[in-house]
Amino acid sequence: MKNVFKKIDGVKTGIFAAGVLFGTAGIKILSSQDAKKVYTNCTAAVLRAKKCVMKTATTIQENADIYAEAKAINDEREAAEEVVDDTVELNEVSEETESTEQ
Repeated sequence: MKNVFKKIDGVKTGIFAAGVLFGTAGIKILSSQDAKKVYTNCTAAVLRAKKCVMKTATTIQENADIYAEAKAINDEREAAEEVVDDTVELNEVSEETESTEQ
């Protein structure tokens, strides 16, 4: 029987017992009413943060829409300017042909 106790390491057994003790105490602490209040408050804070992030994301999306609309306006203006430039060039060419014919 003495051989059995010689093979048991007291330090490892003590560490195991301490782990079981802290584990049991930890479960009781984590399931207490105070801990539940902390969890509830943390969850509420996360939900508030989510609301703030979603509001910011919506603002960014709205600004992206404004940017896209502004870009479309500029594209339309450039297209109109090209039409005006083409018309001016055609008028110049027709005036040159008329002056050379005379």
